[in-house]
Amino acid sequence: MENKAKIITVAGKGGVGKTSICACIVRLLAEKYPDKKILAIDADPAVGLSVALGVDVKLTLDDIRMSIVDSVENGETKEALELLSEARFRIFDALVEMPGFAFLAIGRPESSGCYCKVNSYLKEVIGLLASSFDYVVIDGEAGIEQIQRRVMEKVTHLLLITDQSKKGAQVVTTIKSVADELIAYERVGAIINRVTNPELVPLTVIPGVEILTAIPADASFAANDIRGLSVLDLPADNLMLQGVQEALRKIEIL
Repeated sequence: MENKAKIITVAGKGGVGKTSICACIVRLLAEKYPDKKILAIDADPAVGLSVALGVDVKLTLDDIRMSIVDSVENGETKEALELLSEARFRIFDALVEMPGFAFLAIGRPESSGCYCKVNSYLKEVIGLLASSFDYVVIDGEAGIEQIQRRVMEKVTHLLLITDQSKKGAQVVTTIKSVADELIAYERVGAIINRVTNPELVPLTVIPGVEILTAIPADASFAANDIRGLSVLDLPADNLMLQGVQEALRKIEIL
């Protein structure tokens, strides 16, 4: 029987630790399931997930897209099938194999001249690629629209990340309502990160979404970041790792 990948998309307002949480998910999955195939996709143009996971990115999907667009613009128009097979072949050049997981960076958002045909090919290629993994973890930009447009239309688990600010909760509430229209998902949950007032946690409400865990603000995590260490270097008892682990258990990923 074909194994259906669990596709976990992480989304939230910028600056709430979304990418760090995403990296924690990849680490926890790799540790818990050493025999499973795990793919981390960095869909944020800032390519922060590569840093958080200690990955050296040489080629992004956008580089491949632009080279195909260039060949079309130069009059070397190829048949659709030929373009697709070339993209499928080249995507493996962009895949970085790390101990315990593979990594793919999407790269910059579309420049002008969107070339929807090429984009839809690449999305199809990502779908084909993802089907050969057990777990796919996607670090999205602040919203969900570009994940739907450039990466996946179906995810199994949507994780919304916020801090204790009203703005953070409003952003993930909006992301949830957009996701309800744009993508198919099976489970949704939220993580409150960088909590400085634990007694105020019950005031954070995201309609229709369970708060899976509240993670305290963590000075040791920030220090780790400053030293240029990746999330893979964090001690096992780190508060963020423990909080993410609790969230993944509640949403039945771990």
